[in-house]
Amino acid sequence: MASRLEINFIRLLSRCESIASEKRGETEWRLEKYVGALEEMLVALRKSLSKPTAEIMTEYSRKVDFLKGLLEAEKLPSPSEKALANQFLAPGRTPTIGNERMPASKTVHMQTKARCTGEMRAELLGTVGTLETDLRNRKGLPVDERQSAAELEAVMQHHHNLQEKLAEDMLNLARNLKNNTLAAQNIIKQDNQTLSQSMRQADVNFEKLKTESERLEQHTKKSVNWLLWLMLILVSFSFISMILFIRIFPRLR
Repeated sequence: MASRLEINFIRLLSRCESIASEKRGETEWRLEKYVGALEEMLVALRKSLSKPTAEIMTEYSRKVDFLKGLLEAEKLPSPSEKALANQFLAPGRTPTIGNERMPASKTVHMQTKARCTGEMRAELLGTVGTLETDLRNRKGLPVDERQSAAELEAVMQHHHNLQEKLAEDMLNLARNLKNNTLAAQNIIKQDNQTLSQSMRQADVNFEKLKTESERLEQHTKKSVNWLLWLMLILVSFSFISMILFIRIFPRLR
């Protein structure tokens, strides 16, 4: 049964994941304070006599580290850096509370990645929109200035193409990182399955070895019993032979 400390930790963790899933302003301070309190409670939980199993403690640490990484990523200056940092965050694997169909940290991770991608696209395309506005304001100028405006339009178009290509490259990079992460997870999963099969096979071999050892022990006991009977028969035969010898050949006087 979970201790009171663990129950309070789970409640606070669920509250942090709920706050992280919401859109927060720059003045939002609760999540950072709550995550700090989670770290302290996690340390106390490790030292507790009634602490959970090692697997559960690892999952708790994973979720707290994810929230810490999320806060650190939000402090980065540019959306591209935020998106790249979010790619390396590892959300929890199990639900925090029982009524979650999907772990809340995974939902927060997907929402954060989508938000960072949108901010990155808006930043990349925002510069092009500003140049287009400047170009519209220059209409109606003399021929020389119109020619300069045309050159500026060509430069702007080139810049627009570069921005689109950069956005596409960033999205491809994020997609490749996601695919690599999924591939690594599949490899780890396969390794775990292979290890589980090896452990099961080792258990089966151990049971067979135990059975054969018992049979060998029984066989050894039977051999010892036959040897004992043989020795008794030999001793008895020797004794009887000696008596007969004495009866047949009496002692000389």
